[in-house]
Amino acid sequence: MRAMNLLVAKDFEDYELIDSGDGKRFERFGKYKLIRPDPQIIWKKGLDESQWNSCNVVFENERWKKRLKMADKWLLRWRNISFYAKLTPFKHTGVFPEQSIHWEYIGNKVKNANREVNILNLFAYTGIASLVAASAGARVTHLDASIQSMKWSKENQAISNLGDKPIRWILDDAIKFTKREIKRKKTYDGIIMDPPVYGHGPGGETWDFNKSLPILLDNCSKIISQNPLFVIMNAYAISSSSETLKNILRDFFPEMIVESGELGIKEKSKGRILSTGIFARAT
Repeated sequence: MRAMNLLVAKDFEDYELIDSGDGKRFERFGKYKLIRPDPQIIWKKGLDESQWNSCNVVFENERWKKRLKMADKWLLRWRNISFYAKLTPFKHTGVFPEQSIHWEYIGNKVKNANREVNILNLFAYTGIASLVAASAGARVTHLDASIQSMKWSKENQAISNLGDKPIRWILDDAIKFTKREIKRKKTYDGIIMDPPVYGHGPGGETWDFNKSLPILLDNCSKIISQNPLFVIMNAYAISSSSETLKNILRDFFPEMIVESGELGIKEKSKGRILSTGIFARAT
């Protein structure tokens, strides 16, 4: 039987999965402790309730409820990159710690390229991967369909003191933008994407993972450079496995080597691994 490829985040001092159990995560983001629901966690808690009760805020009944005094926005750091965490209405904080394993990979790939590289980050959200790539020396095109996410990304750029780095900010639909890039004969040495299950572009365009992803990847295959560094794709809350991502990347990038698997976080209390998403990576 083939072993599962599991990438586990490490060396992220400002984040910790303190414990998990009974459908919840107990996490530390910087100086604050949060409890968030996670229905896949069907095992028992490793710590007693008194330790869980030390949290600053809990997400329940579709909203955040503060138990101890805390800010709605606070600063985190990973290596030389600074960024804000916030309490969003969707239980997220704008930071996905499991992706730090990709941040390290992206930074190393760009630094070791020993040439100027162009990176395209699609569905880029709060832009941490964009900042990592830019800090390592890449010219970055950062695309997202949300004005709020774009503002957040620019705040992160400013707080990281990376205002002089070449980042092109694009508020657009991913499929429409990549189609235009084909016509412009633009190419990229690396492409990062975190496509949602469903979504909408700024012009009302509809995104459906199963229907839209093949179209987007077809576009991306026509704008990848002749000497590519990587194509990285993450996915959350989809019914497909990482094998699906690997198979479709192989379809559109047949000359590249593709690996796939799960992204995970190691719990501090009992050392259990929480699988948080799936990925595929072509190099």
